[in-house]
Amino acid sequence: MNRRTKIAALAAAALITAGAAGSAVASGDGRGGDREAAALTGSAKIYRVASDDITFSFDAHLAAKDNMNPEAATGTFRFSHYKNGKGGYAVVKVDCLVTGGKVATVTGKVIETDLDVFRDHRVGVSVHDLGKHDRLGYSWVTQDPERGDVPPCHTPAPFEKTKAGTGDFKVLPWQPEYPTE
Repeated sequence: MNRRTKIAALAAAALITAGAAGSAVASGDGRGGDREAAALTGSAKIYRVASDDITFSFDAHLAAKDNMNPEAATGTFRFSHYKNGKGGYAVVKVDCLVTGGKVATVTGKVIETDLDVFRDHRVGVSVHDLGKHDRLGYSWVTQDPERGDVPPCHTPAPFEKTKAGTGDFKVLPWQPEYPTE
């Protein structure tokens, strides 16, 4: 075989091997098991013209065994909003996660906060994973927590822009299994 043919053959073999490895990782969890059913991870700051410092971070997961039960999701998410030294934060225990394509909706109950309006309430956030231009929305823009909780996995569309260079949301699409008959 001439040198060019050998190089082409080696390159083709490397591409085939890499493609097979990538498919194996995509279909599993990287440890030989099923991949989780859905996930939302990452963090970003919200873009505001004013000097607001608004941050959201997510670590929400739906296990493969719970694929048809989004309310079995686990994890937490956190948000904070500060301006001129005033504001607060909340940590939320996830109680529902639904994803579709690059969009996720997650809700949970506030378990830690220094903002009385959120204490012991369910809140929700939506995320659109757009690479460097992620977006998100949050339930308290349309529903005041003092009037009651949002239902599990309900929240407004992702209407806010993330601050340039801060969005690293990753959405793992949910693949529900429906009966074939």
